[in-house]
Amino acid sequence: MGAQALRRRVLPGFDLTLGLTLAWVSLVVLIPLAALFAKAWALSLGQWLAILGDARVLAALRLSFGGALAAALVAGAAGLLVAWVLVRYRFPGHRLADAAIDLPFALPTAVAGIALATLYAPTGWIGRWLEPVGIKIAYAPAGVVLAMVFIGLPFVVRTVEPVLADLDRDVEEAAATLGATPLTIFVRVILPAVVPAWATGFALAFARAVGEYGSVVFLAGNLPGLSEIAPLLIITKLEQYDYPGATAIAALMLLLSFVMLLAMNGLQGWGRARRGEGRS
Repeated sequence: MGAQALRRRVLPGFDLTLGLTLAWVSLVVLIPLAALFAKAWALSLGQWLAILGDARVLAALRLSFGGALAAALVAGAAGLLVAWVLVRYRFPGHRLADAAIDLPFALPTAVAGIALATLYAPTGWIGRWLEPVGIKIAYAPAGVVLAMVFIGLPFVVRTVEPVLADLDRDVEEAAATLGATPLTIFVRVILPAVVPAWATGFALAFARAVGEYGSVVFLAGNLPGLSEIAPLLIITKLEQYDYPGATAIAALMLLLSFVMLLAMNGLQGWGRARRGEGRS
């Protein structure tokens, strides 16, 4: 009785807030996902093999996941560099550059796609100079990756930036006085502290890129087998009233995304455990 009363004093309204949280999560996340898997479970093995074995479907899945992985790697490298510059340096237009990082969050994805197409289309501001030398961005897989990098970069920057800002500069200065080179300081002092946040940003960028639709379709060209992404193929099958096909692709994308995110979270936990053992 005493412990229960103490819990009520420490966490007032715990039962009510917990119930509301579970109800909200169930309505928004769990029930729709359960409905999707229930629909997919009704498909026979032959239907699954026929749908997922189609060359168009395999190409779309390969582009969505392969492009998302490539985009997350590019965004991870560029995001770490951008976060470093924003934290460690002050320059004219610093606040404007810092605010521009969040633009993909606020910008409607269709607007982002149109803006990228305006730049990189064969007649665009940049594309007109790339096309004559054989570099094709718009209406090609490269355009898909570019759009994914655009929407994934802010996730890496915003997860890494606070960690870099909180790093104790005295540790870097002490390493420098002991004769460590800038590269050694970065690899041995800065990078271990940044890796968990960087991995989180990488996972978020990857997950966002896998499901990206609006900013990609305007730049990709949407050619089946070449630049068609899986979300667009799902929409196409729904428009053709091919509900089993759309359900199977959506369920597989959800399952693969969940497995990859689970693996990334496991690697982050393993890395934190190894660092904890090293400190002890």
